[in-house]
Amino acid sequence: MALFLCLPSTLLGETRPLNRTMISRRRFLRDTALGTGVGAAAMHTKEAAATEWPLAAAVKLPPWHGVNLLDKFAVYDNKPFQETDFAWLQELNFNFARLPMDYRCWIDGNDWRKFREETFKEIDEAVAFGEKYGVHILLCFCRAPGHAGYDSNEPADLWKDDEAQRVCALHWSRFAERYQGIPKTRLSFNLFNEPAHVAARVHRRVVERMLEAIRERDKKRLVICDGRNYGRIPPKELLGLHVAAATHCYDPYTMTHYKAPWVKDSDRFAPPSYPMKEGVIAWNKEKLRSLMTPWQALQSEGMGVMVGEFGAYKKTPHPVVLAWMRDCLALWKEAGWGWAIWNFRGTFGFLDSERDDVAYEDFHGHKLDRAMLEVLKTGM
Repeated sequence: MALFLCLPSTLLGETRPLNRTMISRRRFLRDTALGTGVGAAAMHTKEAAATEWPLAAAVKLPPWHGVNLLDKFAVYDNKPFQETDFAWLQELNFNFARLPMDYRCWIDGNDWRKFREETFKEIDEAVAFGEKYGVHILLCFCRAPGHAGYDSNEPADLWKDDEAQRVCALHWSRFAERYQGIPKTRLSFNLFNEPAHVAARVHRRVVERMLEAIRERDKKRLVICDGRNYGRIPPKELLGLHVAAATHCYDPYTMTHYKAPWVKDSDRFAPPSYPMKEGVIAWNKEKLRSLMTPWQALQSEGMGVMVGEFGAYKKTPHPVVLAWMRDCLALWKEAGWGWAIWNFRGTFGFLDSERDDVAYEDFHGHKLDRAMLEVLKTGM
């Protein structure tokens, strides 16, 4: 999700040479399980062993159904991922989690070439939790070196600056090496969140550079690339690079971001409905279907497609959100697309969403929006 702000924090640690950080899948799972107190036995529960991981390939993504988990979305709120989230996702029949992350969570102070091992271990935990609970993990650089989308306070512009590209490639190389050998059915990479005002040729050139760094370490890693213009434009410029694509669905924007405090003048948006008329545009199921058409054309050319984000802020009336979601999910199910709601716990999600117009029920001490959950299940 774009338009959130991130702030710096103090980070410690020292980079180790790349050739000393490579770990086998077996050692990774063993060390992570022991280091987090999960235990080797717990890593191989009947549930984990029985998981049927759907095939995942750049030409055809599985119809995943999941959430975005925000524990490392912003450096000012950097914390370990919570095992309970993954356990609850399994309990509720979800099989996918996108982890949008801020690269400043794992760098040493302001030196974007030095890494903090402590934070990498916390990401290791999330990958291990995914294995344990049958949840595919998509690691996303929501804020990458030189790229934030929603915040221009970066030391360089990734899309123009060679140094920023070298550094970003170094980061992806480190991730690729660290998780080399973990099957692509369980782990994938999402290079950049919502590239905005980027020319197609520039986008391709930078993506090629990241892929070279990743594939030097792990040739089999599945990579998914968001569309340009905040996930709205299909990245057909990436055809031939053996990557999949992700769209984000927040349209109609005045409905999904009604009274969202970070959106200018959103308190002046007309009270939303769905279906709704916005000027000459009639927002309904057929309009949503038309937005999918260019993405389906891309899919027909051999690039898998999924919906990496969608959702509506807590101030949008609950019946309106559910009606819109129902249409979206029906269309995506028809197309065979996977999806991930923004978010799980929080003001766009279905747990602890802080809505005033929902009759919540208790779920492990948290407030569950059962009505929204039931709508999401129609898309599974």
